[in-house]
Amino acid sequence: MIIKRRFLTVLLIACVVGGLYAISSRGLTVEPKEETEEIEEPLFGHRETLYLWYTDEALTDYLNSVAVAYNDFQDEARVIPVHTSGAEYLETINQASLHSEEVPDLYIVGNDSLEKAYLAGLASEIRIPEGVLPMSNFFTDTAIHAATYHDKQIGYPFYFETSSFLYNKTYLEDWACAQIEAELDVAAAEAAEAELAQNGPVEEAGEEGAESGESGSPEGTETADASQTENAEGTPDADGINENAVAERVEEALPKTIDDILAFADVYDAPEQVEAIFKWDVSDIFYNYFFVGNYIDVGGIAGDRDDSINIYNEDAIRCMRVYQDLNQFFSIDTEEISYADILQDFIDGKIVYTVVTTDALAKIEEAKANGEFQYEYGTSLIPNVNEELVSRSLSVTQCIVVNGYSMHKDMANDFAVYLSCYNADNLYDRTGKMPARTDVIFDNENVQAFIAEYEKSAPNPKMIGTSNYWVEMEIAFARIWVGNDANAELKSLSEKIMTQVKGEEYTEEYIDVPEDEPEEEEYVDGEMAEETEGDAKGTE
Repeated sequence: MIIKRRFLTVLLIACVVGGLYAISSRGLTVEPKEETEEIEEPLFGHRETLYLWYTDEALTDYLNSVAVAYNDFQDEARVIPVHTSGAEYLETINQASLHSEEVPDLYIVGNDSLEKAYLAGLASEIRIPEGVLPMSNFFTDTAIHAATYHDKQIGYPFYFETSSFLYNKTYLEDWACAQIEAELDVAAAEAAEAELAQNGPVEEAGEEGAESGESGSPEGTETADASQTENAEGTPDADGINENAVAERVEEALPKTIDDILAFADVYDAPEQVEAIFKWDVSDIFYNYFFVGNYIDVGGIAGDRDDSINIYNEDAIRCMRVYQDLNQFFSIDTEEISYADILQDFIDGKIVYTVVTTDALAKIEEAKANGEFQYEYGTSLIPNVNEELVSRSLSVTQCIVVNGYSMHKDMANDFAVYLSCYNADNLYDRTGKMPARTDVIFDNENVQAFIAEYEKSAPNPKMIGTSNYWVEMEIAFARIWVGNDANAELKSLSEKIMTQVKGEEYTEEYIDVPEDEPEEEEYVDGEMAEETEGDAKGTE
């Protein structure tokens, strides 16, 4: 009986083993039903895959983190950022859209390429999802116009680039302190003279007066000194100067026009290491354009109208003449200058004023952290050309565009909204890129000058017919800087661009703009007249 039981047991085990072998030989596995379903379930379930293309490698970590957050946020799509070369960017997107299985569903591109993208079918009009606030709640008119083509919004503003005025705050504070101290000395001297004229010489205090704590100083002088050093807004230092007074003086001293810079250069006693009061990259149109940006129109407010081009006009000519005159004050060689060198000179304390783009802030902060920048700095709006001519910077806006060839336009549109409108809070901290969204809070207060400058900036035009405009404008600036006639250069530039846009030879009617009288000669004559008058008074 026992043997029989053992045989049956062995037979049962053999059957089980044989069954398992038969199953495995057919490529099957024996697992609980629930576990089998988990393995058969795709990694992202029923999600569609969206491919986001971009060219700036500085965005890689940021976009990857946003994609992960978005993948967790919803369960309809997963986003895969794809970094690609910027060379022939739109052509590469077009080829991938037509011949690849991994079609770029959306991509990041500059606003100047939007006409080309739209006409090639690579950009579709955006769809504001239900429940999302109007774009005006997130972006300025400048940003919205940048992402608009012929009254259609075909992109979401993402981040921007523009220029702003940068100054060495430490130098200005030291100058302000010296000015205030000199004024206090003059006031004290005048008070002493007035006291002397009223009461005569001050008698020395006797022993009795000294023992009783009397100083022997006139009461009027003490009152005058107190009134000079006392400030209700702050406690004066040992020299009778407080921080509030210095800050106010620095704010007043910030140049409102280019003429203010020249006037400051005449009176400023610069530290030994300072090599230039004002120096900027005159070889790059991005740092020069503010001179004429308010008076040259290439494409209207959105940069997309070929019937709205005005390059050659009286105000633009006057602006370029002011620009040319600066060469005699700030001898800058266009062949040797570079933006990187300018920024490094500022960090080294060799420059008081300059014009920079948004990248400068991160580089300066890094230099401060490394102990390479020993000063405080500040930013402000770029000074106007003069009292009559207003400056206006150039700006470029990077936009998120939904590919017209995408099979998942709605899903791509939803992610574009998420990326541009709802997930830009740490874009600047992570990448150094200035978000176009208006309500982002920054730790660095110097960012605000760039935001204000961007809001009033001139947009980079979108038109294919003006694609070489910046190269030609840069050439015109270079020629005018070294002495070529500003009137002739702007006339030639306008004719070249208008011929391209209209497709036929175009000739501008000559504008006769009289040369302004040189202000420098009047200033010198005035100085000489004052000195002569003073000498005459001294002789008498």
